[in-house]
Amino acid sequence: MDIAITKMSSKGQVVIPAEMRENLHEGDKILIIQTDNQLVMKKANQLDEQLKEDLEFARRTEEAWEQIEKGKYTTYTKEEFLKKLKTL
Repeated sequence: MDIAITKMSSKGQVVIPAEMRENLHEGDKILIIQTDNQLVMKKANQLDEQLKEDLEFARRTEEAWEQIEKGKYTTYTKEEFLKKLKTL
């Protein structure tokens, strides 16, 4: 995993550091997902099955957090939780 720091311009433009754009080409589409204080970028020229799964996971996770914040959740013991996982 590579990590870099960049900044946004007054026009909202962000520079992707050179070492991180070696596999990107002019015109490539990039998907950006925002959750609270995170931005996740993913190359999106071809929306593959993994990307669809990632988006569905992000949607379901966001929905779950909203329910938790509203106090709508169920508490399970470890055994109950594992049993429930086996039925999914």
